[in-house]
Amino acid sequence: MSTDVLAPPAPQAMDPETTARYARCIEISKRVRWEIDRDVIRSRNFDFDRKFLPDGLTQLEHLRDFSTGEKYLLSQIQGRTYVNMFCMVERFINAKLLDVSREHWLGDQVALEALIRFSDEELKHQALFRRLEHLMAVGMEPGYQFVPEADPVAQLVLSKSTWAVLALTCHIELFTQTHYQRSIHVDPDLSELFKDVFLFHWKEESQHAVLDELEWLREDAKLTPAQRDASVNDLIELMRAIDGLLVLQSQSDVRYFVRLRGLRSPEQLAQLHAVMLKAYRWQYIVSGIEQPRFFQLLTGMLTEEQANRVTRALTPMIT
Repeated sequence: MSTDVLAPPAPQAMDPETTARYARCIEISKRVRWEIDRDVIRSRNFDFDRKFLPDGLTQLEHLRDFSTGEKYLLSQIQGRTYVNMFCMVERFINAKLLDVSREHWLGDQVALEALIRFSDEELKHQALFRRLEHLMAVGMEPGYQFVPEADPVAQLVLSKSTWAVLALTCHIELFTQTHYQRSIHVDPDLSELFKDVFLFHWKEESQHAVLDELEWLREDAKLTPAQRDASVNDLIELMRAIDGLLVLQSQSDVRYFVRLRGLRSPEQLAQLHAVMLKAYRWQYIVSGIEQPRFFQLLTGMLTEEQANRVTRALTPMIT
């Protein structure tokens, strides 16, 4: 059997400024390094008398005739889904970044080290989120279900072009920054453990977002116009697939809430379905698309026609 398929591609030259950005990510990664039990959980449990996700993410202010206690429960249900969503997406993010690290095997070893540290941290984040799901399961009534399955979702995502997967990855890791800085960090009414989880997550994801950008730009520079155009279609397909998962998960979470708190009037139930789906679309799609750095990066790579194609595809998810 030929060994050609096992050999890494020929290394690409990297300018000193770009290498310095990878090196900066390594330096910060070492400085902010944390451990799950020692630094984050610290033998604590969630406070179920407080919210998990803040109002800026849950959209629950749009619910009429729901009590404060019911809104707290809904924020906890959304928070549980938030934890499970990140555990799921980090499965394919880690796989793709390990894949692209192959192109640095015989090239810039600083870039390789940065991506290997990225992978190590993503595996740690998945382990953290699995722990959190267990703590939530112990503290919440039975019946909650996270609908998507991590491996099949990862297989679907990884079947698309590297450009599209890196675009989606950059989108996700930039919106985590926005969520923490603009909503989670500033809300004083959240469970302290939940708030701390995303403080520590933010510390490492800040470097991941930089590495996503560097790898996405590097991949974009290799594409022909035809390859980029096909990759835009792949990105649209991925966004539509995510939206389909959000529809299913929002419906599941509403059923769980109704099981715990009883049937509502048809009008209230319709309102609840609409608000939950709107919240999930905001959390996982819209807040990323509207993130200034992501918008700048994406539109800087696309033609006007391609940008319009993306806008048309996303409009039903945004409105």
